[in-house]
Amino acid sequence: MDINKIPAYELINSSKLPDIRSTGYMLRHRKTGARVMLIENDDENKVFNIAFRTPPANSTGVAHILEHSVLCGSREFPLKDPFVELVKGSLNTFLNAMTYPDKTCYPVASCNDQDFQNLMHVYLDAVFYPNIYKKEEIFRQEGWSYHLENEKGPLTYNGVVYNEMKGAFSSPDDVLEREIMNSLFPDITYGCESGGDPSDIPALSYEEFLNFHRTYYHPSNCYIYLYGNMNMEEKLEFIDSHYLSSFEPLSVDSEIRLQPSFAKMHDLVMEYPVAESESEEENAYLSYNVVVGTATDTLTCVAFDVLDYALLSAPGAPLKKALLDAGLGQDIYGSYEDGIRQPYFSIIAKGTNADRKEEFVSVIRQVLEDIISKGIDPKSIEAGINCMEFRYREADFASYPKGLIYGLDILDNWLYDDTHPFAQVELSHVFNQLKVQPAEYWRQLIKEYLLHNPHGSVLTLKPSRGLAAQKARALEEKLSEYLDSLTEEEKHTLVERTQELEAYQEAQEDPEAARCIPMLKREDIRRKITPFTNEEQKIGDSLFLYHEVPTNGIGYLDIMFDLNDLDAEKIPYLGLLKSILGYVDTEHYTYSELTNEINAETGGIACGIEVFEDVAFTDDFRAFFGIRGKVMYPKIDILFKMIREILNTSNLTDKKRLHEIISRVKSRSQSSLVSAGHSTAVLRAASYSSPMAAFQDRMAGIAYYQFIEKLDHNFDATAEAVIDTLKSLMAEILCPERICFSYTGERESLDEIRKQCESLKNTFASGTRDISSTPVVCHKSNEGFMTAGQVQYVAQTGNFRKKGFEYTGALNILKVALSYDYLWINIRVKGGAYGCMSGFKRSGESFFVSYRDPHLKRTLDVFAGIPDYVRNFRADEREMTKYIIGTVSSLDVPRTPQMQGNISKRAYFCGISEEMMQKERDEILTAQENDIRELAPLIGAVLSDEALCVVGSEPVLQKDKELLGNILPLING
Repeated sequence: MDINKIPAYELINSSKLPDIRSTGYMLRHRKTGARVMLIENDDENKVFNIAFRTPPANSTGVAHILEHSVLCGSREFPLKDPFVELVKGSLNTFLNAMTYPDKTCYPVASCNDQDFQNLMHVYLDAVFYPNIYKKEEIFRQEGWSYHLENEKGPLTYNGVVYNEMKGAFSSPDDVLEREIMNSLFPDITYGCESGGDPSDIPALSYEEFLNFHRTYYHPSNCYIYLYGNMNMEEKLEFIDSHYLSSFEPLSVDSEIRLQPSFAKMHDLVMEYPVAESESEEENAYLSYNVVVGTATDTLTCVAFDVLDYALLSAPGAPLKKALLDAGLGQDIYGSYEDGIRQPYFSIIAKGTNADRKEEFVSVIRQVLEDIISKGIDPKSIEAGINCMEFRYREADFASYPKGLIYGLDILDNWLYDDTHPFAQVELSHVFNQLKVQPAEYWRQLIKEYLLHNPHGSVLTLKPSRGLAAQKARALEEKLSEYLDSLTEEEKHTLVERTQELEAYQEAQEDPEAARCIPMLKREDIRRKITPFTNEEQKIGDSLFLYHEVPTNGIGYLDIMFDLNDLDAEKIPYLGLLKSILGYVDTEHYTYSELTNEINAETGGIACGIEVFEDVAFTDDFRAFFGIRGKVMYPKIDILFKMIREILNTSNLTDKKRLHEIISRVKSRSQSSLVSAGHSTAVLRAASYSSPMAAFQDRMAGIAYYQFIEKLDHNFDATAEAVIDTLKSLMAEILCPERICFSYTGERESLDEIRKQCESLKNTFASGTRDISSTPVVCHKSNEGFMTAGQVQYVAQTGNFRKKGFEYTGALNILKVALSYDYLWINIRVKGGAYGCMSGFKRSGESFFVSYRDPHLKRTLDVFAGIPDYVRNFRADEREMTKYIIGTVSSLDVPRTPQMQGNISKRAYFCGISEEMMQKERDEILTAQENDIRELAPLIGAVLSDEALCVVGSEPVLQKDKELLGNILPLING
């Protein structure tokens, strides 16, 4: 980059960044003082981010509502939802916006330079010149508004953010996280809920909302980030000439102030709602929380990530073990939050009783005293450092662009005016420093911050049956009283405003205005698919699937055992087995030593179950029990040594340890079933007719949770039988007849991997197959699962191939059209739900689902209208091209080496050929509007199955109970 070509900016400093093979530049915009960071390298996945410090002064959610609202039209792009238009017609690799406790970020990424320029242009216009000043409807739609259909009522609140946060406040884990932060920082911005507390959101006025934008969305308060292979001078000139130069400098007081330390730790008790079916016994959370320095102390921040591993996260870590041994929780875990100016460390016991708080604190302090006296296990420190360093150097963020994650991490320092803003991408020297720190260094950190630190809190979160219903009644009464207090004229005005908002939402976009959104052409899209990397080899008579991919010296190995003919009754035990192996003692290691050895020498080892649909037959699938590991080539032998240790010598007879694992699995399943309620509902509904979905539900869904819940409750009576079943299951599946391998790495490592695989295979004894095994049987139930939440997840599923329809690439386009047109408008924009999704598999399995949805029946009515929408689908060439580009964008996600291996492996076991993928891509690229219209009967066939599952609030489920076959609690006891 030549700074002389961009006189509007001054260079503050530049730095070589060898860890990420880049050069970094810090610039300042001369006129406005806007902060600019450039990271220049050869990565084609370019990233732009503009962020603002946005410290809220209350919990009305103004920062969050503004994040949604600025993307609803702007000066140069005066559409109602240019964000959606971008999603439809962009090859983006990332496109979103995020609200944090003290900042709001607007990042985009793309590998196509023109597309990248378009995205950057729309986002800059959105943040600096949004239509929020012209259209109050934006605030009312995205934030909150009164909804009144007739003067008699009922009066309700609606709004996308309002309903999103009702969902967020329904999760006890989210409530705990929020209350911990509030408890530690009561006098500063972190004591407020930046996302918005549903009880406070309706207090936000339109003018306060606008003032927040006027105050903080200014170049003098912005952080601009550019990453990748691009013409930096060109991009910076555009940003200056089109935006920054139009503003005068402004003094913006957005400093994130420090919370003065407490004189002593605060002790607080809060409540969270549980369903009537849930017990209040052993359902509380206890947390011990302390503030740890500041975010700009990078060495201490990384050290506490290591301590989180060594003290709490690793199985058998001393704090975790002591608290479990004392029976102080079904799950013990740690949390180190370093995305704010004052990071904090939490020790959390989940599934305990509130009256054991003193014992909880006493055990923690005693363990910490012992560690200060005797020292911490050096192997656990070594493992923690290696685990973090491996992830840092691997830089595998799955589908998220590296540059995006780097940029968000960098804000952890940069936002607070740190003099070393590149610290988060220059961590090698920090790891090297930590490797040579003496034991006294770690003792001192524990003593200063964890044991003798008054700036902390002990927070108890108690379950309260009926709390959700009580709050719902109070809100209903409040709104009813307010409605009664209005004159007839005022009521009429509210009805009119409701109708005006609906009219605004329903109004068609001006086709000419839509042309203002820049977009690519069909010819900008690559015609050819990305080839698979499947090289079929053999080790004896076992499959060895090799994927030759440049991996920078890391090998990715999957050892898989075919589960064909496994009895259906044993499926839930598979889910349990994957949670046990690697977390119990083995012949040569305690489970704590085992974890530390693995993490000190490898990139990790984990057991899991993979399920692959057979695209040739609608109900066929293949399932494998597997163990996955990654390692640098020189340590391949150590990886196999540890895998042999786990698979061949694990001790399943330790009842105490087994019960700990079952309790932890139950606890975490509870959280995931609710927080990912859309996935929970889709899988359950699909299980009514799909053997593959029924298998997955029994192994990881609601059926699995019910199995685990029963095991936990009856453990003493059934422990021996459980152990016997697990032993029998291992003997049945871990045998040479079932084994196969998948490996991703450079060819230089192949011989060693093959040799080790052959040696491992020879350690297994031949197995016997259960010839009397029973298959998975599906039952249609149409269930509603009640939670203490305030929102719904509504799913409807079906299978079009069973009705004689074939899969076509046009279904991918329909998915985009539904998700960002019909479902988006009717479920999110009009209905106020946070999200809506659809999906169509090659097997014919399809779904429609809403996310954090205030409705149930209304949403099902929207689903019922999909065939009419498809039958009447209209899109001119430009609109059709837009949908096609958006479709390809979701397919052409840049792949990490591990992703490339996994995608190729999945295609192999599903029976998907490159020819099939190319045919699908051709169908997408050549699609016309009639191809979409012809899908209407197919959608009708999906909906005709009438397979429904809803996870949601008890009052809504009971109100619409005639739509469902069974209504039952999601969580029992």
